[in-house]
Amino acid sequence: RRGRATLGLRRAMRRSLSLGVLEPRPPGKRWLVAGLGNPGLPRTRHSVGLAVLGQLAQRLGVADGWARDRHCAADLALASLGDAQLVLLRPRRLMNLNGITLERRAAELFGLTAEEVYLVHDELDKPLGKLALKLGGSSRRGHNGVRSCIACLNSSAMPRLRVGIGRPSHPDMVQAHVLGCFSAAEQELLPPLLERAADLLLDHIRERSQGPPPGF
Repeated sequence: RRGRATLGLRRAMRRSLSLGVLEPRPPGKRWLVAGLGNPGLPRTRHSVGLAVLGQLAQRLGVADGWARDRHCAADLALASLGDAQLVLLRPRRLMNLNGITLERRAAELFGLTAEEVYLVHDELDKPLGKLALKLGGSSRRGHNGVRSCIACLNSSAMPRLRVGIGRPSHPDMVQAHVLGCFSAAEQELLPPLLERAADLLLDHIRERSQGPPPGF
């Protein structure tokens, strides 16, 4: 039954995207999960948000259900989670412009407020293997993708899953570290990390879906 429902959501999305109109909102709640990163650089530390999104798509059975939306420059996939609908979003713009993808099309297309949009991104100030779910707030630590989303959505209320990538010892090494690929030793830690990240997101979304209207 779940497979048929998910297939129906995916077909509806493809029809909607081709027409530029989304079909009526389902009775359950709807959430958007955006994995921040740089297109074409999926294995870098800076794009670990995309890796989490890929794991989430596998868990939800929509790994082969991505559809490109040229209007918002992103790949989208729809999934069901109980009575809720999840919109998974993979930006096709560079990290510094990820917010344009959310603001110009996706949030408006799916009728979502900032509180209903989850951001998944890398975090320099946490070691690899550490996760933290932040319920809104500023981007004073300087993550450009988050800053772009805050500016374009005109809100800092988005819940954010921060995935630790560790900070190098010397400040001059930060850019190379962020844009570099995970080492062989780090890659061994990734599978369980991505699993835990998916668990944390799904548990939080389930809890909020059963509660009052979006908010904390």
